[in-house]
Amino acid sequence: MKSTITDAIKEDHRTVEACYLYVIDESKRHQRARFKNLFIWELSRNLVSKELVVYPALEKKVQGGTFLANKDREENHATKEDLKAFQNLSPSDPKFIPAINDLMAHLRTHYVDEEMNQLPQLEEALSKKDSDHLAKLLRWSKVFLPTRAHPAAPSKPPMETAVGLVTAPFDQVADLFRKWPHHG
Repeated sequence: MKSTITDAIKEDHRTVEACYLYVIDESKRHQRARFKNLFIWELSRNLVSKELVVYPALEKKVQGGTFLANKDREENHATKEDLKAFQNLSPSDPKFIPAINDLMAHLRTHYVDEEMNQLPQLEEALSKKDSDHLAKLLRWSKVFLPTRAHPAAPSKPPMETAVGLVTAPFDQVADLFRKWPHHG
C-alpha cells in the first residue's frame, strides 16, 4: 500500500483520537483501563516514531526545518511528561478524565500545526517515492519502539534509537500483563 508520510501521520493522529474517545465514552466505563492502555500504547509509539523518522526529514529537507523539529521535540517532551503522569492514574481517580482531556487538547493543537503547516512543507520538499519511503519507515519503526512514555529518554537519534531499542522489550513484556480492549 503506497501512501505519503502525511497519510501515515494523519492515520496515527486519527487512531490516537479514536482511542481517546473510547477512554472518555461513559458507555465503555467498564473498559476504561483497557482503552487507557491502548491510548498510551498508540500515543507513545506515535511520538517516538516521529522523532526517529519525521523530525530528521524536516531538518534535512525543509528550510527552517531544524527550528520546527526542535520545537516539535520540545512539545513531544512535554507530552511525554503529561503522558507519564497519566499512565500512573487509575480510571477511578478524579484526576483521570481531566488529565486525558488536557493531554488531548494539547495534542489537537499540535496535530493541527503538523497537518496544516509542517507536513505540507515536508511533502513539497520530498519526491513521492521519498514520502512513501518515510511512511513505510514510520510504520515499520513502531514494531521496535517503547509502548509507554519515557520522558527522560533522549529525543534525537542516534541516542533516542539506542535507548528505544533497549527500553521497548521491557515495555512489551509488561504489555503482556496489561488489560486490552476486547475485539468485536
